[in-house]
Amino acid sequence: MDYKETLLMPKTEFPMRGNLPNNEPKRQEKWSDQDIYAEVQKRTEGRPLFVLHDGPPYANGDIHMGHALNKVLKDFIVRYKSMNGFHAPYVPGWDTHGLPIETALTKNGKIKRKEMSVAAFRELCEKYAREQVSRQREQFMRLGVRGDWWNPYVTLDKEYEAQQIKVFGDMAKKGYIYKGKKPVYWSPSSESALAEAEIEYHDKRSPSIYVAFGVKDGKNVLAGDEKIIIWTTTPWTIPANLGIAVHPELDYNVVAANGHKYVVAAGLLETLQAEFEWEQVEVLKTVKGAQLEHVVAEHPIYGRDSLVMCGDHVTLDAGTGCVHTAPGHGEEDYIVGQKYGLDVLCPVDDKGNMTEEAPGFEGMFYDQANKPITEKLDEVGALMKLTFITHSYAHDWRTKKPVIYRATAQWFASIANFRNELLQAIKDVEWIPTWGETRLYNMVRDRGDWCISRQRAWGVPIPVFYEENGDPIITDETINYVSALFREHGSNIWFEWDTKDLLPEGFTSEHSPNGEFTREMDIMDVWFDSGSSHQAVLEERSDLARPADLYLEGSDQYRGWFNSSLSTSVAVTGKAPYKGVLSHGFALDGQGRKMSKSVGNVVVPNDVMKQLGADILRLWVASVDYQSDVRVSDKILKQVSESYRKIRNTFRFLLGNLHDFDPAVNRVNKEDLGDVHLFMLVKLNEVIEKVKEAYDNYQFSNVYHTIHNFCTIELSSFYMDLAKDTLYIEHADHADRRAIQTVMYECVLALTKLVSPILSHTADEVWEQIPAVKETSVQLTDMPEVESFGDVENLKAKWQHFMSVRDDVLKALEQARNDKKIGKSLTAAITLYATGDVKQLLETTPNLEKLFIVSAVSVKGEVSEAPEEAMNFDDLRIIVEKAEGETCERCWVVSTTVGSNHTHPGLCTSCADTVETYYQS
Repeated sequence: MDYKETLLMPKTEFPMRGNLPNNEPKRQEKWSDQDIYAEVQKRTEGRPLFVLHDGPPYANGDIHMGHALNKVLKDFIVRYKSMNGFHAPYVPGWDTHGLPIETALTKNGKIKRKEMSVAAFRELCEKYAREQVSRQREQFMRLGVRGDWWNPYVTLDKEYEAQQIKVFGDMAKKGYIYKGKKPVYWSPSSESALAEAEIEYHDKRSPSIYVAFGVKDGKNVLAGDEKIIIWTTTPWTIPANLGIAVHPELDYNVVAANGHKYVVAAGLLETLQAEFEWEQVEVLKTVKGAQLEHVVAEHPIYGRDSLVMCGDHVTLDAGTGCVHTAPGHGEEDYIVGQKYGLDVLCPVDDKGNMTEEAPGFEGMFYDQANKPITEKLDEVGALMKLTFITHSYAHDWRTKKPVIYRATAQWFASIANFRNELLQAIKDVEWIPTWGETRLYNMVRDRGDWCISRQRAWGVPIPVFYEENGDPIITDETINYVSALFREHGSNIWFEWDTKDLLPEGFTSEHSPNGEFTREMDIMDVWFDSGSSHQAVLEERSDLARPADLYLEGSDQYRGWFNSSLSTSVAVTGKAPYKGVLSHGFALDGQGRKMSKSVGNVVVPNDVMKQLGADILRLWVASVDYQSDVRVSDKILKQVSESYRKIRNTFRFLLGNLHDFDPAVNRVNKEDLGDVHLFMLVKLNEVIEKVKEAYDNYQFSNVYHTIHNFCTIELSSFYMDLAKDTLYIEHADHADRRAIQTVMYECVLALTKLVSPILSHTADEVWEQIPAVKETSVQLTDMPEVESFGDVENLKAKWQHFMSVRDDVLKALEQARNDKKIGKSLTAAITLYATGDVKQLLETTPNLEKLFIVSAVSVKGEVSEAPEEAMNFDDLRIIVEKAEGETCERCWVVSTTVGSNHTHPGLCTSCADTVETYYQS
């Protein structure tokens, strides 16, 4: 007889290899046919609402690892919430306006932007944006992210634009919107104003010059032969100089050096003496900065007045303590200039070229004007010193080229008018990590007014009309009318229709007696677009609500979407748009470097999914400390694949041994389970509790480690190991076998649910193989509940103690194997000498042979009675020998009873009895 036929070997259709790259798309197609998103929403309808509001990625190009990290994290949360008592819709979105799309269309030269109307160009932009949305949607769906993908929000949609117009109108009504000429970040490469969120810093080499301004009117404080020294790294702004700022409370020295008299801050004199290599310096007098107020200096090139003013922004960090002030080219310059009634001179045009207001330098690009301006200063004897420095400098985040401060007429949101409300709203939000609160609080506290206008074509127009005298018109009537028009026709009509058709029928104004009106042609900052999503999405859609429970984005969004959303929401509603904010770090390469195509270290999500599968990428996201920057590489993903293999093989073993298990018939009651089985349920219960707590706290690495450790340690290395003999060898309905299957069934049910938010494809695959489940997908189930057990602490103490003893036994077996005393552990017989609690534990624990996976166990005397050759462990001595007898052909145990049954001479008596009773025909 072939005794292998009498073994209850595992049977499963769950393969060892997942073949994820090929099988995941098939599963996703099944989800699509099933409309799993709608089924989940229907199942959870009526539960408390949990809204994770999706920050819109920009619709341009393939997704990168940052996108994948972000979207997968969101999917973890939404999937878990829908399985743990909440109704959790997920509406993905896209940001679709702005310069990158304009650039993408024009960079190849196929589209002649200047040869077409604004409206025609905008139609091409929309077509391109929608193509990008479709492209990215496919890639996000390939990640296994579940959402309302065919009904997303897109910032170019009519309904969205209509609500955005209302946000603008509400802010204007409260006096938060104004037009003014003041310096803003200006990108010559983009020919547009930029917001702070569109600025990034890179090193730049700049000239560093010291310039002497002669005193024209010393106000009885300074003499006409004295000169005030300023310092700047932007020589191109010298033609725009209208003043010099000093700190009112600092001391200033009038010094004699190299035959001239100069004015500098006393606190910097020593540094400047070294800088200018003055051999001898005589301090002629010292005055407070306040005494210098209203002194008039002379512009070194143009001879016009340069007013000395007092400003608290002046420091001794660098320079001379006398700050060159060009109100058209600096925020602090502008503020102090306004205080003293200076003009806002800005001799630089949209392209960054010097204008006629900078005589002698007209037409020069500002950066190229540095050299001739410096040469002119030297020619007139005003240049004290020229060097070059490398420093961190503001750049356009899209073109990667330097930006300048440039005063232009722009539309602003006055942050100052509701700053206190913003700061209070920040305090009312839960921030994860907690430092996020401090970071955004400080940004808002120190933030200037928000420049919201852009000189581009592709975006939502600023809905302002102008009277014949140039006064702006922003009323409830005009805002509501434009909003309604955009909802019906879209915003392109702003550039297609006549102005009169954009105004309410019969609209009149006393300041335009001829009924002639014009309209603003600037568009809104794209951050105003996405920052309006709390109204355009959360309020607009019936399946969502404002404020959202959670915003989750990269840490760069403290100065981006978190900030702009807060500003518009507080301005409109008085409250933050979110109850909680969770931020994550950036995806770096394996060495911690920023990914770059030029370096060749880019890890592409699409490539990972083609090679390894989305579940491997998702498991990587779960394994990292995402609140900091995270590393990813082929090596790291290979390690994650190995962890996945261990988890998958655990599921395979569990499923394979449940092929004949019907929980309605074969499940063993808890009170009838033996200690070791009950212990495993207690450990499973701990896993459930820890995992759910980790999900609740967004600690996904704890979820990963808890599940992985349970699979590899408690299950694979302990319980499944000791269970094999019983599962395979005993007859199908043996009490121990059904007890083990009961535990395994509970494990596979719970683990599949717990891992489902992370390994979404694998969990669904496992679910299909679990006996007697009714739901078509694990996504349509709830998380397992934490159960209560009886004397849990004593049970845990006993078996944790036993696990420790078992570790010692396994070490002894390994040593014996290395010493060639035994082969496999089943060829061994062990003799144990123990003291105290260990001896009692061994003597009261049944089936030690199965627990240690050996053929014979003998518990003898005290530790002191052990022979010298015994291996020493705490309170335990172990002797490992070859077991006596022959190897049973069926159970592989070495036993002296093999051959006792003449009908089955190759079997031990236990196997012979089983075969005769249950398998003989």
